Amino acid sequence: MSIHQITNYNDTNTGYQNYDSKKVKGEVSQPQGNDAIVYEKTPTVKKTYQRDQATIDRLLAEAEENATKLRDLVERMLLRQGEAYGKATNIYSLLREGKVQVDEETRLQAQKDIAEDGYWGVEQTSERLLSFAKALSGGDPSKADIMIEAVKEGFKQAEKAWGGELPQISRDTLDRTISKMESWRDSLSE
Repeated sequence: MSIHQITNYNDTNTGYQNYDSKKVKGEVSQPQGNDAIVYEKTPTVKKTYQRDQATIDRLLAEAEENATKLRDLVERMLLRQGEAYGKATNIYSLLREGKVQVDEETRLQAQKDIAEDGYWGVEQTSERLLSFAKALSGGDPSKADIMIEAVKEGFKQAEKAWGGELPQISRDTLDRTISKMESWRDSLSE
């Protein structure tokens, strides 16, 4: 799915012909003689959604910077144990199976990062995913279902890369993100 599929917007306005210039728009005119009753709908203004490129760029840069910090943390952790990061056959399986010993400094930093208020915690991560979805769609809540499916697909790809079911924090993040996106989608009907 491309970003263009998400942000594609077609303006469809329904035109109404003015049958009698004396009639007031939005009101029913009384028949005179052989005239029929004609209701002329008041034109509505349709909101135009624009993709928020500045937010997209900011979120991508922030995510890349923090992903690099996380990779560096894991690399330092592996190197301190004498295992070469580049030679590890499957880093995810080592982490998943708990075969990597962690020094105290790294453990504390990781706990801080995944805490509820940490950068990789459930709340901040789900909020970034929602912000990114809104920026891609130009804030159009009618695109929320497309965004929800994209998030689900991303988590499926992450599970595949991880080699199995993701940790609980990841599943909690997915649930919170979908809940936020559904609330955003439902705001369209309010």
